Amino acid sequence: MPQDLTPFWISVKTSLLATVITFFVGIAAAYWMLQYQGKGKSFIEGIFVAPLILPPTVVGFLLLMFFGKFGPAGQFLDKFGGFSVVFNWYGAAIAATVVSFPLMYRTALGAFEQIDQNLLLVAKTLGASQSTVFWRIMLPLSLPGVLAGTTLAFARALGEFGATLMLAGSIPGQTQTIPLAIYFAVEGGDNNEAWFWSLVIMATSLSGIIGANIWQESRSKRKGRTGKNIQLTPHSSLLTPNSSLAAPYSLIVDIYKQLADFDLQVSFSADNQPLGLLGGSGAGKSMILRCLAGVETPTSGKIILNGRVLFDSEHKINLPSRDRKIGFLVQNYALFPHMTVAQNIAFGLSKGLSNTAIKQQVETQLVALQLAGMGNRYPHQLSGGQQQRVALARALASQPEALLLDEPFSALDTYLRSQLEQEMMAKLADYDGVSLFVTHNMEEAYRICPNLLVLSAGKTIQYASKQEVFENPQTVTVAQITGCKNFSKAVCKEVETVEAVDWGCTLQIIEPIPKNLSYVGIRAHQITFTNDANRENTFPCWLANSIETPHRMTLFLKLHYPAQNKSDYHLQAELFKEKWTTIKDKSFPWYVRLDSLRLILMD
Repeated sequence: MPQDLTPFWISVKTSLLATVITFFVGIAAAYWMLQYQGKGKSFIEGIFVAPLILPPTVVGFLLLMFFGKFGPAGQFLDKFGGFSVVFNWYGAAIAATVVSFPLMYRTALGAFEQIDQNLLLVAKTLGASQSTVFWRIMLPLSLPGVLAGTTLAFARALGEFGATLMLAGSIPGQTQTIPLAIYFAVEGGDNNEAWFWSLVIMATSLSGIIGANIWQESRSKRKGRTGKNIQLTPHSSLLTPNSSLAAPYSLIVDIYKQLADFDLQVSFSADNQPLGLLGGSGAGKSMILRCLAGVETPTSGKIILNGRVLFDSEHKINLPSRDRKIGFLVQNYALFPHMTVAQNIAFGLSKGLSNTAIKQQVETQLVALQLAGMGNRYPHQLSGGQQQRVALARALASQPEALLLDEPFSALDTYLRSQLEQEMMAKLADYDGVSLFVTHNMEEAYRICPNLLVLSAGKTIQYASKQEVFENPQTVTVAQITGCKNFSKAVCKEVETVEAVDWGCTLQIIEPIPKNLSYVGIRAHQITFTNDANRENTFPCWLANSIETPHRMTLFLKLHYPAQNKSDYHLQAELFKEKWTTIKDKSFPWYVRLDSLRLILMD
């Protein structure tokens, strides 16, 4: 053991200072880069990580040129401060800071990027400011990654050699750190001293890493043990939007937004009856909700909620998410995993309310949504259905004027989906605000929403009551989205006669024929079988293929003559198995009737 222990204290002092600086600067740089989308992002990223790639001696040389006597920073310090950082302790701290910064920055950025963006979206819609989102959501969720980056930064600063030697030199008692002491001990032939300092630096670095791992493990265990049940006092009902607002509730939307795959352009209005947004994947349904919530900005247009202008491109109005009073329930529920159920629900209630009032409102939501006794549990301790209820309670607790539901049942199994759908319908019936329900499931949309907005590639293709949409789809796309499986190109022959070109038959029509008729269709369950071959719109058919489900049969039928293979068919028919048992043993041809009242004529 050497008598001079100053290399240890110099190393610890410089490493701790460098770690503190890189902690704050690295997190700030990572947060800024996460938001920054301007030109030159790749160049800035390269500058930030350059010390991790370049040889330490090159980094030290560049620092020497920058802080040296003739460098810009050196001249500035000499002129205004009268001192230099070259060949003193400050230089050692600067070198350690620069080489350890990339580890802190990259680790923090990676931790931020791993956070579910839906968590941030929901937090904003609950009224949280950008700083609140950072301190209460981003930083706690990224804490394990930030801690790992801090530990690595400290270890890197402790082990810095080349850059320190170039900028600060190796002055015993002033700038000689442990790595420098090891180098000069070996150079002087004192292997015992080199071994001593090597063991010291390894023990110091490893203790930090091991300590961080132990902290994370104990943190996970504490969270896993938490889950006490609390008995809550029942309260009357769910909270509803502020009763002082003018009724009826109304939402007016007229927006246009340029997207990579298509342009979103929709115009619609909604009241306090749930409006369903129905369409296939990529139709623009979720993007509409994001524009309403304020997390996406339309290229142009207007959004008005209860007379308040949320967005107006012409008058440069664009309220932030926190001020829009809109609740958002996303597909994966986006519960804050580091908060309890009660803390999740209370997240949007902290403005101007006492702790007692917040607790009372949380209890109201828990009881109303059958979550009594679960306030101290964490999201991972709940079932999928319970998580959905918590997400709904959180959205309603902030008293939103509009409620946006983005496929809330997509993550649930069939039984649970049916059960929670009933609960959701009951809650929406009691909710006085505007509610928009996004789904690609036609039956779900029909059960929950009185009115439907059908979308395709960002455009409205039909907007009407659910009965009108399902009974009289205006286009083939609407018919397909609403479950119709049988289509044929159509040509008007006479006043009440249409030729179904693809089916090879002529159909008698009762309904008025559209001027721009292009297709005729019929739903699979509306095809009927008959023994009377002479009835109107009745045609012989042969079975090409069949598919069995627990309660129904889907039959693939070829009209006029037998099918050549399983793919050779004109129509799909669906019928209950009870009906199937009465016809399956009959000889061919069978006869199907396409009821003129069930035929769909489309532009």
